[in-house]
Amino acid sequence: MTTTYTVTLLQEAVADLRRLEDFAIERELASETPDWTTPQRALDAIREGMRLLSWSPYSCRRAELGNGRSRELIVPFGGTGYIVLFEIVGDNVVVGAVRHQREEDYRH
Repeated sequence: MTTTYTVTLLQEAVADLRRLEDFAIERELASETPDWTTPQRALDAIREGMRLLSWSPYSCRRAELGNGRSRELIVPFGGTGYIVLFEIVGDNVVVGAVRHQREEDYRH
């Protein structure tokens, strides 16, 4: 029998997604050759990656800091990607943060 997990984003994770979208838009505004599909494609990649959390969260690597339930989902995008930090609590997956891999504090 396969367990289905409920995925919940904390307010901090929702704020991270908004911040990442704003950053992607600003980056395209500053570009000489903007690709206006990039911000939405990045969010779509994160959303698609997080679908894994509803059926196989234990397949993600353990976070360096944590209690054994904390894990990181790597979401490739372009030449880098994103890290989704989450914790498994029973049949619930709680997403606490979403970071770009090049952010200085992406492991916190």
